[in-house]
Amino acid sequence: MKVMKFGGTSVGKPERMKHVVSLVSHQAEPVIVVLSALSGTTNALVEIGEHIAAGDRQAAEQVICELEKHYRSFINDLLQPEELNLRAHRIVDEHFDFLKIILRISYSEALGKDILAQGELLSTKLFCLCLEEKGIAHQLLPALEFMSIDQHEEPRLGSIRVKLMQLLQSYPDIRLFVTQGYICRNAKGEVDNLKRGGSDYTASLIAAAIQASVCEIWTDIDGMHNNDPRIVKNTFPVERLSFDEAAELAYFGAKILHPASVWPAQQYNIPVKLLNTMQPDAKGTTISSAENTVGVKAVAAKDNITAIRIKSSRMLLAYGFLRKIFEVFEKYRTPVDMITTSEVAVSLTIDNTKHLDSIVKELEPFGVIETEFNHSIVAVVGNQIAQTEDIIKKLFSSIVNIPVRMVSYGGSPHNISLLVPSAYKEILLKQLNKGMFGLD
Repeated sequence: MKVMKFGGTSVGKPERMKHVVSLVSHQAEPVIVVLSALSGTTNALVEIGEHIAAGDRQAAEQVICELEKHYRSFINDLLQPEELNLRAHRIVDEHFDFLKIILRISYSEALGKDILAQGELLSTKLFCLCLEEKGIAHQLLPALEFMSIDQHEEPRLGSIRVKLMQLLQSYPDIRLFVTQGYICRNAKGEVDNLKRGGSDYTASLIAAAIQASVCEIWTDIDGMHNNDPRIVKNTFPVERLSFDEAAELAYFGAKILHPASVWPAQQYNIPVKLLNTMQPDAKGTTISSAENTVGVKAVAAKDNITAIRIKSSRMLLAYGFLRKIFEVFEKYRTPVDMITTSEVAVSLTIDNTKHLDSIVKELEPFGVIETEFNHSIVAVVGNQIAQTEDIIKKLFSSIVNIPVRMVSYGGSPHNISLLVPSAYKEILLKQLNKGMFGLD
């Protein structure tokens, strides 16, 4: 059995959803299809929740009406048979009645999660009607019946495996299953989610749970590119990556893949393929445990980075000093991306400033604290690049007139990271594309 995940742009127009129906119905092995919400839906639902939280019910109602209008138009173009079209409109009635009811309810975090879940619930139900129109046997597997996270917001893979296998065994004659990406239940049993981009994570978790033959992530781009194609003109898809290389690229900003989605597949050695819905015959990118040739594979950039420097000549060399610093970040569940040390200072970066004020306050007894905002991490990723002299030479000769604030080198054999002011990110990506890949 294989897993096929389709993002919002892949199902965001009626003709594209029909194309996905054609793709999934011509597979040689049983399939679990994981769907995101239609493109633009999650952004609209976030906006609705923000308006309600701010007490602006009129603005929330306006967004709800605009979104409902979009769905009405969508299903009229999607489903021609009158009976199926009416059923689709009843589905839209159900979900938009809920959104209109919440306009009269006090906002809470739990309600916000219920709002965000509507997109995937809608897309999967409409997709199943599309399958029904084509006479394709299938079964909808509600993700809220098997996908769950614990009190630390980590997936409960053991529970997911047991519940999902029980559901699958209930339909021994079905070869095509459909489920929602992104949404889940938390430790309290409430509706929750796997954060932005979480549909990739869902697909990888399902693939791990069922020991799938492959986990396919279908988007609107033909695989992971060597650089950001939105910024750099001449890029190309990377045909093969190791799990470690893909994890580094996803974590450091490659938008095509959710950062957390690599480890479940890696843990169970399940290949991941990044494919293009618009060009299904393109090779895309295959991610597996196989170590490939030595060299730079790709460059990625991560924005909204904050640098923190702790200057303390008195305590830096003291036993346990670094441990105490990291205990502060652990206390506030704030991951550190990069770290460098000198005789008088420790510099590190974070991408989550939710608890920054509290962190800085607790760090102040250790020395003078300086913070810098609006930075980006540009990561150069490949196999064994940190040990390859020619690559290091080529990398640093590619950087011209760029104020590099930090360099992370040697912590991973697959990654060299540079911290730069975000204003210099685009020019650095272009310089690296020319210097590392010979492309203007």
